[in-house]
Amino acid sequence: MAENKSSLSGSRSYEELGEYWDTHSLADHWDQTSPAEFELDIKSSALYFPVDRLLADKLRAAAASAGDWPSTTTR
Repeated sequence: MAENKSSLSGSRSYEELGEYWDTHSLADHWDQTSPAEFELDIKSSALYFPVDRLLADKLRAAAASAGDWPSTTTR
């Protein structure tokens, strides 16, 4: 997790982030939020196919060490 990625919770890892939001509500921080604008690409799609378990495990490990999702690493 990038340093200071979660400014509301002060989390330093995804595990800490999950633990924080398990016991807190965004309503506790509503005054610290700001409006956001974004666009959605509704044309995108996903293609799923079987992969050997050993290869999938290696892909997950490579993605984790790079801080990415396996789908990002695959691309």
